Amino acid sequence: MTDANTEWLVANPEIKALRVAAVDLNGIARGKRLPVGHADKALGGSVRMPFSVLNVDIWGEDIADSPLVFASGDADGVMRPTERGLVAMDWFETPSALLPLWMYDEDGVPFAGDPRHALAGVLARYKARGLKPVVATEMEFYLLDGAAAEPTPPISPLTGQRVASMDVLALSGLDAFDGFFTDLYAACAAMGIPADAAIAEGGLGQFEINLMHVDDALRAADDAWLFKMAVRGVARKHGFAASFMAKPFADQAGNGLHTHFSVLDADGKNIFDDGGPNGSQTLQNAIGGVLAGMRASTLIFAPHYNSYRRIEPNSHAPTAVAWGYENRTAAVRIPGGNPVARRIEHRVAGGDVNPYLMLAAVLGAALVGIEDEIEPSAPVVGNAHGADAPELPNIWTDAVDLFETDPLIARIFPRQMIDNLVLCKRQEIARFAEAGDALEAQTYLETV
Repeated sequence: MTDANTEWLVANPEIKALRVAAVDLNGIARGKRLPVGHADKALGGSVRMPFSVLNVDIWGEDIADSPLVFASGDADGVMRPTERGLVAMDWFETPSALLPLWMYDEDGVPFAGDPRHALAGVLARYKARGLKPVVATEMEFYLLDGAAAEPTPPISPLTGQRVASMDVLALSGLDAFDGFFTDLYAACAAMGIPADAAIAEGGLGQFEINLMHVDDALRAADDAWLFKMAVRGVARKHGFAASFMAKPFADQAGNGLHTHFSVLDADGKNIFDDGGPNGSQTLQNAIGGVLAGMRASTLIFAPHYNSYRRIEPNSHAPTAVAWGYENRTAAVRIPGGNPVARRIEHRVAGGDVNPYLMLAAVLGAALVGIEDEIEPSAPVVGNAHGADAPELPNIWTDAVDLFETDPLIARIFPRQMIDNLVLCKRQEIARFAEAGDALEAQTYLETV
């Protein structure tokens, strides 16, 4: 890996600044900036950061009573480059690159509090069964007025007027921001992110870009994480703010992060495909597992104070633990089309999620369903809102309690990851209980 990264720097002599970072519990990049002349330390895996840094709260504060802080002397972990390698960050004035890292202890054991390792652990279980998930994501975000402290629709570069119409699927909504999208696609290409079609969504200044499917779920999570960085960076370059908040506007559509996945066997065959429209028994079992783990995984899909504004009845965000064929009101949709591409679309997560934890929860629950041969409930026909099905928790504290105690969650995530996330979220809950809505936009607007 070091040789490949060194070769990358030689091939890109314009790079002057290097950022090295890992992902924390909230999906925030935590790390350091280095002059490119000091890259050898990072490339060789000699960067060190406290274990606790990946488990701070949304404001970057230590978690009270965390065993990673004072009880352990706030010890360092060893940061190693991930297999992604160096990627360009071409929205900065100074030519820059990012080296994604993940954390290990001194003996080379993966740190159980690192979200990327949580996903890697789930994928190792798939690999042990000769299976490989294929994953794609749909990323929704708002472009906002970059000078406003509160979420405010942007001013159109084309007209000079504030955006006032919901341009859902209208080309004019995209064309008004042509410069932004041109630079964003260039940034994605430079980072190796497979950005596909863009559409104008239902909110004022809201857009969606699909990231194409890849047969490496870690890479798919990397793509989503890096995409958020690129969108926010390119937006600021153009004078906008960009937000993946679950619900920036009370009266407009929320941001979702929908995930499509299938599973290949050792021969490259999609195990969800039986040649017909309904899919295989394995597909049914995977759906059963995803549904069984959904309520307890809500903390992953809705991790923040603002997230619970999106989970509301009669919206495009699902509220019931239900599934259906070609049913976008359901939490789990099975798209139609060629049986070879039979897949699950998981529609619960907000745009504010940590993509590593989200994919670990979704793929981990599906694997439990396959292992235990869980049968799903009957598919819902028509509006899934109000269906005879369990409801997702719509209160943050309830989601934390379910995540902490559910036995299926314990089969997906290491105990340390569960405990760390629970401590983190309870600390955030306590602060919001004191500060309330006044803290919301300041905390989340360009953070998550």
